Amino acid sequence: MRMFEIGSQLTLEELQSVAEGAMGAVLTATARGAVAAGRAYVENLVAAGETVYGVTTGFGRFATTTIDVEQVSDLQRNLLRSHAVGVGPSLPVTVVRAMLLLRAQSLALGASGVRPQLVAGLVAMLNAGVVPQVPAKGSVGASGDLAPLAHMALPLIGEGYATLATATAETSTSEVLPGAEALRRAGLEPLELQAKEGLALINGTQLMSAQLAAGVLLAERLLRAADVAAAMSVEGLMGSHQPFHPAVARLRPHPGAALVSANLRRLLAESQINLSHADCGRVQDSYSLRAVPQVHGASRDALAHARAVLEIELNSVTDNPLILPESEEVVSAGNFHGQPLAMAADYATIAMAEIANISERRIEQLVNPALSGLPGFLTEHGGLNSGLMVAQYTAAALVSENKVLAHPAVVDSIPTSANQEDHVSMGAHATRKLLEVLDNVAVVLAIEVMAAAQALDLRAPLAPAAAVAAAKSRVRELVAMLAADRYLADDIQALTDAVRDGSIVAAAAAVAGDVA
Repeated sequence: MRMFEIGSQLTLEELQSVAEGAMGAVLTATARGAVAAGRAYVENLVAAGETVYGVTTGFGRFATTTIDVEQVSDLQRNLLRSHAVGVGPSLPVTVVRAMLLLRAQSLALGASGVRPQLVAGLVAMLNAGVVPQVPAKGSVGASGDLAPLAHMALPLIGEGYATLATATAETSTSEVLPGAEALRRAGLEPLELQAKEGLALINGTQLMSAQLAAGVLLAERLLRAADVAAAMSVEGLMGSHQPFHPAVARLRPHPGAALVSANLRRLLAESQINLSHADCGRVQDSYSLRAVPQVHGASRDALAHARAVLEIELNSVTDNPLILPESEEVVSAGNFHGQPLAMAADYATIAMAEIANISERRIEQLVNPALSGLPGFLTEHGGLNSGLMVAQYTAAALVSENKVLAHPAVVDSIPTSANQEDHVSMGAHATRKLLEVLDNVAVVLAIEVMAAAQALDLRAPLAPAAAVAAAKSRVRELVAMLAADRYLADDIQALTDAVRDGSIVAAAAAVAGDVA
């Protein structure tokens, strides 16, 4: 198995590989040295009787309460116990594995003052498949993801709950075990925390980062699927290819729009359908067809920003206080605050909600006979059959739900810890909402490709562009043409899976070249 070297530059794709169990992690000698240097400085401070927040004091509002040196270990253990108050369903295995890697990565940068064996313990749990049970709710996204990270850390000291995951499914059917038993079965020993270590385990943005990473990677797949779906709809509706002319993007050179325009040109190349209406009287198409590069492109630019934020966050120290052994300083600051991630997640959520929004408008174009020139609701026996009438309702319902979920979480804040923590990011909410919206977007795109494939069948014998035909063939491998009404829920699920896994995009790309 390939191994990620903790402390080296972590990429989003490497994080995904570790989260999915395709890659392990190893703590290198260089990272151990950096961690050991920070730890030595903390131990010197404790030995000298210095008062240091979170090391020899309480936390939050109790920052001015001094703790005896003999009670330092109890202080750190109590911190995990008291902060493990999350509620709601357990997070998916992949998200928790990403959290473990990200916490180890942050600590390994040497500015948290923990012992190397603490980082090694997190890595050992990750490689042994010990997956802490972490409730999804309870973080306000500042002072770190305190409650979720406390649940994540408890099995390390033989407390809390965990599963032994041998599979990498989004949900695990593994037996839920007490933390100590999960460690024992994995051949690991619980760790006794020392000064600063409990605080270092929970001060961080690792839940937000893990969820945003999962969201960005899925969103990037859905953006490619959206371009393919749009190309299928353009052909199914006999739309113009002129809006994708290279000069359009050249004269307004937003990167996302240029990329989408190039994708559409490749996907629509050599279309018989397009040639068949070259001399028609229609001057302009509706915006949901004509403005695909501008709308899809803006969403791509938003996701590019979210990725850039993540690439910084994956290789950052989000602890407090920061331990700087080289300058012999302890700096209390706000690197745990989730604002950068929360804002990026809200932006990404809005961007992806718009992808579903414009997709649903194309579905309406396809099923509405006044707009498509095709049989109403894409059924040749309307009245007796309803065709795809109510599939469009489903898309509309999900788009409407997304409008609620797209309200920014970051604009809300509620003070905690007796107003010591008086501004919080709500980043965990923002990233969780993003994942909900993406689930809805995938379904809406699935309904669009189903409707577009039906429209293309009804256009026969006119042939669409070769890449569009390839995408339609993949759809037809999963879902038959709708000749008469049938149970459609399974069809929608099959196509949703194909949108999410990229197989429809892959079919088109095999003909058109990369769908960027």
